[in-house]
Amino acid sequence: MDGLTGLEAGLKSVYPEAVVQRCIVHLIRNSIKYIPSKNYKEFCADLKAMYGAASLVGAKAALESFCEKWAAYPSAVRVWTDNFGHIEQLYEYPSEIRKIIYTTNTIEAFNSALRKVTNRKAAFPNDNAVFKILYLRTMDIAKKWGKPLSGWAVVRGKLDIVMPGWDVVTV
Repeated sequence: MDGLTGLEAGLKSVYPEAVVQRCIVHLIRNSIKYIPSKNYKEFCADLKAMYGAASLVGAKAALESFCEKWAAYPSAVRVWTDNFGHIEQLYEYPSEIRKIIYTTNTIEAFNSALRKVTNRKAAFPNDNAVFKILYLRTMDIAKKWGKPLSGWAVVRGKLDIVMPGWDVVTV
């Protein structure tokens, strides 16, 4: 199935119209490990010029410039050239929707919040203590989930245009 991983192919077999998007944060992490730490800031700025470009033409130009500038680090560049098809997909959506797709990572934030409470304590007296602390942290995190995303009204309007009928299930 045109370069999809097993998981992506399985998803597409069940939901043929699904758009599989790679996490920008993970692409950054996978590429930055090949870059000296003194160059992180500049490298990430060049990446943002690519995935944050106003248009697909701009993103392709930024990718080309990025590849030339960082050619000394082929493994880092390859992460982005191999996955650029997933970046291109972003430009099928208006900028307001694109930004939500590549900046919102609820699962990553949730996992990070759980790690914070379990990493502080070297040992728990028993498994039940771990479950309790994870439950309490989950309840704290869940309180924030009721807050709307910034600019949600605009995004919702754009989604109504791009994907008519997307909001058929309301909670």
